Amino acid sequence: MLTRRLMLSLPLVAALAGKAGIARADQLDQASGFIQQTGNELTAVINGSASAAQKQDQLQAVVDRAVDVDGVARFCLGRFWRTASPAQQSAYLGLFRHVLMLSLTGKLGDYQGVSFVMGKPAAREGGVLVATVINRPNAPASKVDWLVGTDSGSPKIIDVVAEGVSMRQTQRSDYLSFLGQHGNSVQALIDALKQQTGKPQAGG
Repeated sequence: MLTRRLMLSLPLVAALAGKAGIARADQLDQASGFIQQTGNELTAVINGSASAAQKQDQLQAVVDRAVDVDGVARFCLGRFWRTASPAQQSAYLGLFRHVLMLSLTGKLGDYQGVSFVMGKPAAREGGVLVATVINRPNAPASKVDWLVGTDSGSPKIIDVVAEGVSMRQTQRSDYLSFLGQHGNSVQALIDALKQQTGKPQAGG
């Protein structure tokens, strides 16, 4: 069935001098600062004393600001995004956002005492990859890299790579496998996502 695993090279041709080299350095610094800020916000929510419902709302606000949810959703659907009707696209985007939040907030109570250590940013295809190490009490440290897209001028997270595994690539593979088993029907995927999120089926 569908998993809940969710939310790579700027050409590595660096000019020896001039605007191209400066722009790349600026992108690296911007992406690193963006992940530092976002990480601080996320850990503040997770480690805070608010109720689970309040944390969910706070986390939603961070995700809406920091993650290109619609872009990730379209990537995960692959070529089927273009074959979906406008109504199906709209329904899918809403359900994808809900699935993402369920996966992020499902175990909020298990993650008290979270901290992170920043690593170095590196240019990758599609953006800048910022390395971090996530620490939790009584658990091994986890290597988590954040792919930040900068093409729009406003940095957004477009992928999370946990211990070398791309979350959006994994989700895309899951969705495409599901579609292949269900006659390439986008509606079948939408119905499955409705079931997964507890939303009513079409006509139900």
